[in-house]
Amino acid sequence: MSPSALNKLRVLFVDDESPIREVMRIELRRMGHEAVICEDGTHALAALEKGTFDAAIVDLRMPGLSGWDVVTHIKSLSPDTDVIISTGHGSMEEAIEALRRGAYDFLPKPCKLAVIEGVLKRVAEKRALTNKALALESRLKAVEGRVELVGETAAMQRVKKLIDRIAPTDSNVLILGETGTGKELVARRVHELSQRAAMPFVAVNCGALPEHLVESELFGHRKGAFTGADSPRKGLIEVAHGGTLFLDELGELDKAMQVKLLRFLESGEVRRLGENEAFHVDVRVVCATNRDLVDMVEEGRFREDLFFRVNTFEIPLPPLRDRKDDIPDLARTLVGRHLKRSQAPDSLLTPEVLEVLVSHDWLGNVRELANALEHAVILAEGGVITADDLPASVTRKGRKSKSVLGLTDSGRTKTLREIELEVIHKTLEKNGGDKPRTALELGIALKTLYNRLSQADHQAEAG
Repeated sequence: MSPSALNKLRVLFVDDESPIREVMRIELRRMGHEAVICEDGTHALAALEKGTFDAAIVDLRMPGLSGWDVVTHIKSLSPDTDVIISTGHGSMEEAIEALRRGAYDFLPKPCKLAVIEGVLKRVAEKRALTNKALALESRLKAVEGRVELVGETAAMQRVKKLIDRIAPTDSNVLILGETGTGKELVARRVHELSQRAAMPFVAVNCGALPEHLVESELFGHRKGAFTGADSPRKGLIEVAHGGTLFLDELGELDKAMQVKLLRFLESGEVRRLGENEAFHVDVRVVCATNRDLVDMVEEGRFREDLFFRVNTFEIPLPPLRDRKDDIPDLARTLVGRHLKRSQAPDSLLTPEVLEVLVSHDWLGNVRELANALEHAVILAEGGVITADDLPASVTRKGRKSKSVLGLTDSGRTKTLREIELEVIHKTLEKNGGDKPRTALELGIALKTLYNRLSQADHQAEAG
């Protein structure tokens, strides 16, 4: 990813003088921008109907529609397009009026190419900062419940080595693991160790997006594209320009969105809803799922071509029960986070508590452990966490975990799906049937919870 790629803009240039248009047609592309050149306001409005632009350089005085008319139209359709007014009859009053109407800059004609190049460079830098701010806002909203990547067991050492190998490249990554194992943390680590670390990291939970808004959220839309689209909106893919796009719960996307995602991955082009023109976005894509995508491909629920596209490099995450030696350090880190410290002192967690934590099987993995320790921190008195401060479900399951993961009454080994459904039903019962609360506690999307329950009902009917 070169700096020039990050500074590339989609520029609309409008001027009624043919020599100037021909010069700018060549020079804007030399500067690394994608340019649409228009001879008057009418052609400019037609171009605006087809697509959105990052910047527009508009001559103020033209026959027919004036530059002011074009500026007004741009601002009504795409308020975040930066407009640069250019005129050979400039005055202080016109410059003030241009700024009042939301213009980014005002350039007198004739204008040196170096000045135009400098203005567009500032536009690109401003837009990059805006995208980073949007991405940071998204990260802050998602930070609750997250912990740093902790673990020195052989299983976690393998994960860290894989991250170190793949992070400096631009290859797509697929992170596999059960719910709550820390897939987003791995994705963030890949981003932080990449050449894109200074650019946005945008996390998208595909399972949490409303079905009727998935395309708009990912690709964006223009004003009036559908009922309720009262203003234009950038898609999250565009917000991630120059950085990393993390698609969590990839297996929750329906087949129609899988096709659109595949098209983007193959071309690198985004087309907002309601627009005809596509534009290029430079992002690295990291995906994650707790589903078996190979099974989904065989069942016809996931596109095989999309699977091969996202699965350039695979990072499997071990469940917490397979790295129990990491639990003490994890517990200290999690408690420290609740106490606004880097790590809790050893004296805060008694040996009895650590024994209970290590003996529990943590079907909800690190997320379940974090919730249990938050519960304990709230109840703890005297600055020391005891076993009595842990949730009853943990202390009970810690002693009887073999009954959950072991055999059925008939002696048959339980399948993973049976174990998953058992945990879901027990959590539902504990929460009095409150499905949103249950989904939150299990660390899954509400849509995923309904899908699991629906599948269980169908299996029961078939049986």
